[in-house]
Amino acid sequence: MVWTKKDLLALEDLTKEEIEHILDTAGSFKEVSTRDIKKVPALRGKTVVNLFYEPSTRTRISFEVAAKRLSADVINVNIETSSVKKGETLIDTGRNIQALKADIVVLRHKHSGAAAMLARHLNIGVVNAGDGWHEHPTQALLDMLTIKEKLGKIKGLKVSIIGDIAHSRVARSNIWGLTKLGAIVTVCAPKMLIPVGIEQMGAKVTNDIEVALKDADAINILRMQFERDDRVNFPVQLEYFKTFGITKERLEKVKKNILVMHPGPINRGIEMSSEVADGEHSVILEQVTNGIAARMAVLYLVAQGK
Repeated sequence: MVWTKKDLLALEDLTKEEIEHILDTAGSFKEVSTRDIKKVPALRGKTVVNLFYEPSTRTRISFEVAAKRLSADVINVNIETSSVKKGETLIDTGRNIQALKADIVVLRHKHSGAAAMLARHLNIGVVNAGDGWHEHPTQALLDMLTIKEKLGKIKGLKVSIIGDIAHSRVARSNIWGLTKLGAIVTVCAPKMLIPVGIEQMGAKVTNDIEVALKDADAINILRMQFERDDRVNFPVQLEYFKTFGITKERLEKVKKNILVMHPGPINRGIEMSSEVADGEHSVILEQVTNGIAARMAVLYLVAQGK
């Protein structure tokens, strides 16, 4: 297919065919990272600007590595020393980056909808690297790439997303992407962390960890965002681990080839035990590796968009 979109803002906006096209493109780019010289000239002469208004390790570095492997020039904006601290708006910052003849802006922002708003005001490409509680499309793409690579398909698989669903942009992007590709998605969390209407996105809901694990082909364990703890809407940490934490004992009762995934960073002893995080079922580091290929694909395709 011919890619025509200048932005990648949300998997909700994409068709099944478009998501599959990104995954196929990512699969072809993955080989680049195995070479002695890990570069292709696909984006030579292009400039990618990483504009991160929130802290990030994996996502920002992954985008930077992906852009450099495509031979693009990369600029990382340090918000703490930028004109944002002087009151410059997101749109003005974006317009100045565009005036400097950059080609793509990769934006992470604490407010849902920020990437879409910026894209409406710019002629250059905008890639959403996570906006508030809305979506994190490239994380879901690398998650799906990992599942497809390890299990050979996505259609018909049972995937359980476990943890802080209410505050998770990763959960939302995964639900949109996985269901469009034919997976059966279940979300599992304490009732206080299940957002109203999540079923309308196509996900099943359970508050029973044993139900979520039973027959699951893959589990995607989310970070508990305790920094949002207001003493009302979050469970006690140790109580959460006792009830919902993924342990070796729990995994011994389910499918032998189950995949254990996590977008990071992991709160060990809260979301899962170290035995699980570092165990035979874990593909967490493979997700990080696949993030480069997925983001290479996104940057390459967005650069072709109109």
